[in-house]
Amino acid sequence: MIATDGFDCSNLAIDKGIELARLSGGTVYAVYVMSKAYSFDMDGGAYSSVSTNPYWASIRKALKNQGQQAVDYIKNLGEAKGINVQSILLEGNPSEELIRYANEEKMDIVIMGTHGKIGVNRMLMGSVAGNLIRHSKIPVMVVGKKACSLGLT
Repeated sequence: MIATDGFDCSNLAIDKGIELARLSGGTVYAVYVMSKAYSFDMDGGAYSSVSTNPYWASIRKALKNQGQQAVDYIKNLGEAKGINVQSILLEGNPSEELIRYANEEKMDIVIMGTHGKIGVNRMLMGSVAGNLIRHSKIPVMVVGKKACSLGLT
């Protein structure tokens, strides 16, 4: 399973996941989670529930389009190398949904990138990769920020 957020750090994880599937003859499950964690009004105030945000429908549509593009990218790369790729869009808390899906579908491994946030940024935004490493029963392979920023694979 390749978890993606559509950002550049995911691209390195995508390459690793596709290569692992090629070597093992496996199927790739390209997974993107549309987060419902935060929603903001036009004045920057947070709503307690996304359902009360009058802009949620357009935000959700944009997130779904971004997610579809992200999993389509993986699907195109994988299929170009002869790999079977299944595209999966989920909605909810990214860490929880990735763990739930990986467990329910009995994945062999979760491969993902990380932005390498530290300090206040990590405290405020959390770390999906960190949560998976700590809570997933499925092995997690993470491509870190240093490799991402240096272009190493």
